[in-house]
Amino acid sequence: MGKKIMVVDDDPSVRTTIKEGLETFSQEYEVISIESGEQCFNCLKNNKIPDLILLDIMMPDMDGWQVLNRLRDNNEWSKIPIVFLTAKTDDFSKTFGKTVSQDYIEKPFRMSDLKQRIDMVLKKNDPNYSNLI
Repeated sequence: MGKKIMVVDDDPSVRTTIKEGLETFSQEYEVISIESGEQCFNCLKNNKIPDLILLDIMMPDMDGWQVLNRLRDNNEWSKIPIVFLTAKTDDFSKTFGKTVSQDYIEKPFRMSDLKQRIDMVLKKNDPNYSNLI
């Protein structure tokens, strides 16, 4: 199997759309669908470590900023690339989100754009990236 992408979003339709879209668009992805920050950490604790996390910001109980902080505070998970995928479009969120993550994608999005941006982040985080240029 190819790259594991974890989608953390409280909206089941968003998770389903991304899972079906990415897995249909490209067989190189296995999408893990997660509905909350707590569920994300439970998966990570069970060694289900993805190659990239697509993370919503606006979620109940634990928002995306809190999830990011907990990820960055853990040595084992701190290097997982994070791409915010959110409906939050205010200037602060966009600027801060782009600073603390590898990318910031606003909803709604086109699946082809999402795949392209995921590919870019994965290539940048590949230890053999310099050999690919």
